[in-house]
Amino acid sequence: MLPCVILVEPQMAENVGMAARAMMNCGLEELRLVNPRENHLSDKAIAASSNAEEILYNAKIFSSTSDAIADLNWVAATTARHRDQTKTVMNADEAAKQISTLITDNNKCGIMFGPERTGLRNEDVCLADVIINVPLNPKHCSLNLSQAVLLVGYEFYKTQISIKPAHLETNHTIPAQKEKILLFCNYLEDKLEDCGNFKIGEKREKMIINLRNIFTRGQMTEQELNTLYGVVNHLLRK
Repeated sequence: MLPCVILVEPQMAENVGMAARAMMNCGLEELRLVNPRENHLSDKAIAASSNAEEILYNAKIFSSTSDAIADLNWVAATTARHRDQTKTVMNADEAAKQISTLITDNNKCGIMFGPERTGLRNEDVCLADVIINVPLNPKHCSLNLSQAVLLVGYEFYKTQISIKPAHLETNHTIPAQKEKILLFCNYLEDKLEDCGNFKIGEKREKMIINLRNIFTRGQMTEQELNTLYGVVNHLLRK
């Protein structure tokens, strides 16, 4: 079970299309539209959806916000403005975690987004269980409709997937063993010695340490080592 996205009185067809695209990016499937001003199946909307038109074709149309949320157990209203209402306010990350927990217990959840120009009305917000407020630059916290859907949708999507920690992508090679890296360092130092690079004896040790730091701290691969050997050999021939 996934939360549905509810667009209340969206004004522009292409924004609905882009919202559908954002939903598809985040694995969301169900779109509900409350009194859309333009045809959500127009050419503009389909083009803006960028191959997410399946969501548009399956979208449900409602005449009121209360009808759109009637079958839901829990609803969040997204807004950047302060509302004079007693309501729990969450950021998107907190809301995503709560939605994930709720749907695990078979609760039907929805996230409401308001019209592009004005956002949700107080009459819509009062129907929600919580408010989602994304802390942005207070001097400019306005988001495009599809950006808002993507931002909130992505926070939910992260609760549904296993995210890899930071790692070194080596593609068709493997990380070089320290032994091979030190062999290259010895090779380079010998060549530099032959070229007279270590003229000042008291600075030799410090220079070698600096060189070895360059090559031992960078998670060097075997392919990169082979490339360096090739470069050094080419320079020596010149």
